[in-house]
Amino acid sequence: MASVTLTSTSAAVVPAMRRGDAPRRRRAMGDATATATATVRCGGGCRRGGVREAISPSIDEDAGTSVDDDDAMNGCGGASVLSSSVAMSRGGAGATTLAQRAKQRATGLRKPSAFGVVPDACARVDFAVIGSGIAGLSYALDAAEVGDVAIITKASAFEASTSYAQGGISAVVDKLDSVDEHVRDTCIAGGYLCDERAVRVMVEDSRAAVQTLIERGTRFTRRESDGALHLAREGGHSRHRIVHADDMTGKEIERALLEAAQAHPRITFYEHHFAMELLKTRDGESPRCTGALVVDEASGMTTAFVASSTVLACGGAGHLFPSTTNPVVSTGDGVAMAMRVGATVANMEFMQFHPTALFTGPGGATKLVANENAFLITEAVRGHGGQLYNALGERFMSRYDAREELAPRDIVARSIDSEMKRTKSNCVFLDITHVGADEIRANFPGVAAELAKRGLDMTTERIPVVPAAHYMCGGVSTNENGETSLRGLFACGEVAYTGVHGANRLASNSLLEGVVFARRAVASVTDEINALRAELPALDVDEDELRRWLEKECLALTRACATSSAFVTKDDAWERDMRAEIQRTMWNAAGIVRTTVEMEDALRKLQTLSRACEDRAAVCSGYTMGTAEISNLIVVGRLMLRCALMRKESRGLHYTLDYPEPVDDEKKPSFIVEDVAADASQRAPTSPR
Repeated sequence: MASVTLTSTSAAVVPAMRRGDAPRRRRAMGDATATATATVRCGGGCRRGGVREAISPSIDEDAGTSVDDDDAMNGCGGASVLSSSVAMSRGGAGATTLAQRAKQRATGLRKPSAFGVVPDACARVDFAVIGSGIAGLSYALDAAEVGDVAIITKASAFEASTSYAQGGISAVVDKLDSVDEHVRDTCIAGGYLCDERAVRVMVEDSRAAVQTLIERGTRFTRRESDGALHLAREGGHSRHRIVHADDMTGKEIERALLEAAQAHPRITFYEHHFAMELLKTRDGESPRCTGALVVDEASGMTTAFVASSTVLACGGAGHLFPSTTNPVVSTGDGVAMAMRVGATVANMEFMQFHPTALFTGPGGATKLVANENAFLITEAVRGHGGQLYNALGERFMSRYDAREELAPRDIVARSIDSEMKRTKSNCVFLDITHVGADEIRANFPGVAAELAKRGLDMTTERIPVVPAAHYMCGGVSTNENGETSLRGLFACGEVAYTGVHGANRLASNSLLEGVVFARRAVASVTDEINALRAELPALDVDEDELRRWLEKECLALTRACATSSAFVTKDDAWERDMRAEIQRTMWNAAGIVRTTVEMEDALRKLQTLSRACEDRAAVCSGYTMGTAEISNLIVVGRLMLRCALMRKESRGLHYTLDYPEPVDDEKKPSFIVEDVAADASQRAPTSPR
């Protein structure tokens, strides 16, 4: 293991790239309503130039058959059908008190408006941050030096994917390491589809990012001998460069950032508040995002947060699949909301399956609760000498890659999948028993403790493991400053496509990406915050005046109406069965190994499920949280399948039997832009960089 010392001096400020003087705009940063003949430029990762882009009809287009009203009524409490003509009425919105609006909700008499449905409350803030992981909290702490921040999170603030990250944060802090080596490792792991410019931006700021986390209270593991940071090594890395807090790094980072944010006087948390939709102005030539419509999960009351800057930092979509290491909040909400307001998304075909999640099926470890998420066995176990064995007791990685257990995650996951199919077994086994017991417990105390709860001793027993959905490498397309294709909307963390991960994420680059691009986004928006503020009502605007502004300036919302009964349902049979059907469909068609026929069938199936979901919301007079999440999962699943069908090759995490080899002409990102005027998905002409 290597070590390094970081001083306690302040981290350098990240220079902002201003909107007007950036040397290039990410190829997806053009107008999201462009026609199918738009020309889009290619970024640094596209070594042969060009992109693939689909400009498509609405993501919720009608297709397939709908459910019967009796089926849709299951769990709705006898709610009446919501007429689309009422939901999208152009009637006026008179000023009412909060109590009156609550009564209207309870009786189903809420006034319709050109905005969709009158929100129960309106609030004007400078920064609306949706999500409370490392990206959202890093953004909020920096933004709070400029203005007031509202952090909106649909569970407790700690329940973010960051809390479940084990391995660490990659950074060039060792004198034996270099930026060029880290960039090279990242691009190799990413199947040479990474945007090398964005990768370099991230890596060059890695030391400062770690320093910022330390200054905000993160306690990383250090050597007892000299107090230097202890550096681990993980698959795909040529050096020891993983800064970590034992084997529960994300939990420690989340603790430190949460404590800092909760103590800041300009940051307000809205826990258990669900972001339903993004707000967008009607201006056809230069629309902008103006905030979000948010539902209080306890009461079902809606609040329109009108924000100078809105930031998506709400993670990925692991719950598209039946087995995932992600927390329950990871239902693709950010990507789905962005898509519905016309923001560009990219590279959605690249879903990373972590190779070594604990297997709790027949013959595996003990389950602690019936519906628990897959417990992650950190990459660092293999980096520390862990070896993989199949059900026959054979080591097998040498048959697939010369790097064996230290190969990138996509290769290891496919190798495990192949061995499970070859041996007709439910799992493989990770063995680190050849390492001393004290050393194992010292380096992996969290993993050892979790396994011990299940009656498994990793110092003497092999660990049953299987691949599980882990990380979404695509997302809402941004430039190096977190700017999306819609003015006023930023994205950071797993929800964003920055270009750094390419076709496969290198281990421990995700936490780094979250910090670096959140800081850059704040630096960028600070330069134009006064202009963004001036485009909206004043920060001290009267609530009724703010409501009238929304009515006049913002587009009607398609999902503005939450159910007048319980917004959060418990053990709803329709929601449970629908989720299970989506997950089966996605695993069969968009899992580790794919085929064109299966993906096309799955796309048609999701279209049918989409209609069923919309019918359910209509019969129930609005969305429950479960229905809204299912709708978002369907949107993201369809994006994933459409991007995968556009790629006529296998690269990184996308492996299809119909095109099993990489193809140079296909070495380009996949983009999807919503355009209701387009007749079908098609490729846009491209121009070289």
